[in-house]
Amino acid sequence: MDIQTNAVAAPAIKPDKKIKAEFLRRYLRVVHALFAVLLLIQLLPDQLTTDTCASYVIWFAVGVEVFTLIVSALIKKPASLNLFVDIVAFIYGLLIAWILATAKFNVLKPALFPPPGKVFQQFIEDYDKIITNVFSSVGIILQGYLLALVVAVPLGLFLGWSARLGSAATYISKFLGAIPPIVYIPYGIALLPTFRSVSVFVIFLATFWPVLSGTMSGVMNVEKKTIDSAKVLNVNKFTMLFSVILPASLQQIFIGCNQGLTVSFVLLTSAEMIGAQSGLGYYIKNYSDFGDYTRTIVGLIVVGIVIVFISFIFNRIQKYLLRWKQ
Repeated sequence: MDIQTNAVAAPAIKPDKKIKAEFLRRYLRVVHALFAVLLLIQLLPDQLTTDTCASYVIWFAVGVEVFTLIVSALIKKPASLNLFVDIVAFIYGLLIAWILATAKFNVLKPALFPPPGKVFQQFIEDYDKIITNVFSSVGIILQGYLLALVVAVPLGLFLGWSARLGSAATYISKFLGAIPPIVYIPYGIALLPTFRSVSVFVIFLATFWPVLSGTMSGVMNVEKKTIDSAKVLNVNKFTMLFSVILPASLQQIFIGCNQGLTVSFVLLTSAEMIGAQSGLGYYIKNYSDFGDYTRTIVGLIVVGIVIVFISFIFNRIQKYLLRWKQ
């Protein structure tokens, strides 16, 4: 009877241990200790005579911590969970260092480096302006970027399909692509009706050449057996290009797309600082000219968030379209 009882009772212990281990793995992490440290340092006396708006930091940290707990409960893959909590831990660590260097010890000049609470407060006050400028910048990016894709991908397929044309076009694209698109802004201002159209034109150039080069490279490096297999089926040229060559070239095309997207953000922000009346670059330049570095930092943070968000969406699309290669 004792043997039978132990045999029945033993399996009941394992699920409890597994649940406990899973709970500790998800919720007993360094990131939560950093959250506690972030709250505790608020008890230190401020060295600044002005209001540091510490309550905004506390509410932000609490919001992030609640979100972290919810996501920790939902994410199933350990690698994805580790990546997420590492990012949150970095944010907490950055805020701790920022608060200590500004509000608590006054190591940095308050005029140039305001405490994070004032930055969060300014973000809330300028929320409407920020959203308007974000939509303006993202709209320009999408117009120029998508237009470049529509032109560069088909053109790259046709040029790359011909070995002779592809070889010549590769050198031409390298030459023209090496010219920084921002140098065309004076010509764009002289020839195009609005500065927005100039910005779209610059983004188009920044994206067009990397995508064209990537597409031609992808087409010229498609395996010969793939093309021979399609020829056996007597497919027409259009089907060959868009149903056989295009999928096989996607990996190289996405390399060019990534390059174009990265350069596009840099150029757009630079272009908006020159003569635009809206956009994130304009927001940063306008307030930095008046010495308002609180708003300047707000603009820099928003630019980073927008770039990370769009890059994340782009990577998800890339992963989905290339899922057959995994």
